[in-house]
Amino acid sequence: MSKNTNKKAKGESTEEFDGVIASKVRFPLYVYPETMKTVDMIYKSDNCNTKTEFIEKAVRFYCGYLMQNKPELVSYLAPQICTITDGIIKGSEQRLARAIFKLAVEVGVQTHLLAAISEMSDSALFKLRSGVTDEVRRINGIINFEQAAREQRGW
Repeated sequence: MSKNTNKKAKGESTEEFDGVIASKVRFPLYVYPETMKTVDMIYKSDNCNTKTEFIEKAVRFYCGYLMQNKPELVSYLAPQICTITDGIIKGSEQRLARAIFKLAVEVGVQTHLLAAISEMSDSALFKLRSGVTDEVRRINGIINFEQAAREQRGW
């Protein structure tokens, strides 16, 4: 039996972790039954396939916590911060994209509705668009319906 096959038979498979292929080390672990029950309940919710993977992540996390005042922390925290930031940005991006889509649909409905009932000449429409563009720049995009109504009525 080859070395690698022998390791796999003993449960010590080589696995990729943080981009590095390494052999796992087997050692006895004694925990209280309550701790094991907790691990049994939550290891899958952390996207871990095995309890061993969960415990490995927990040990790495706790080691990073203990090293928080040491230079080694940078190598621990940098990927963590990057992962968290990526998640926040992607979530925000999706929410903003959905909100902008909904706004575009509403503006499209309003535009078609107004176009159907409006008897405005092309030159008046061009003048209106130019004035509104300048106004939106001036007020930084914060549009107030009451103010727009007053301006249209000449108040």
